[in-house]
Amino acid sequence: MSDNNNRLACDVAEQVEDICRRHGDRPGELINILHEAQHLLGYLPEEMQRIIARRLDIPVSRVYGVVTFYTFFTMTPKGRYPISVCMGTACYVRGSERLLEEFKRVLGIEVGETTPDGKFSLDCLRCVGACGLAPVVLIGEKVYGRLQPVDVKRIIEELEGGAN
Repeated sequence: MSDNNNRLACDVAEQVEDICRRHGDRPGELINILHEAQHLLGYLPEEMQRIIARRLDIPVSRVYGVVTFYTFFTMTPKGRYPISVCMGTACYVRGSERLLEEFKRVLGIEVGETTPDGKFSLDCLRCVGACGLAPVVLIGEKVYGRLQPVDVKRIIEELEGGAN
């Protein structure tokens, strides 16, 4: 089993190096490289950041600084169903904070965490751009609008049913 993990790690490392190569190993392409690299695993672990820094001949601290500055980058694995509750003005005024509390209660996790089974992760974001549907929750690529706390349990149950 560890051979499979090593092979996977090797494959990912090769893919990261290929992404850097396609961008000409240019430090000015760091954000684009990080976007592509994050799509490989869904997050940017430390080892991946080290590979990128080495290829671009820049300090790891610079890569880390970019990863931690921009909210669309993450260093932690996300669940199969990443849930992001919009906390923008329109959503907040229409009850997104109550939605967030209900997701935390139903899932038993806090913002930034993933359920132990790896199915769900919970985050907040500033604006989805669907203010007319406020409050809005983004689950993966799907937008759920005009939600109320009573809708949360049903949505989770539907997703769990689809995950089995």
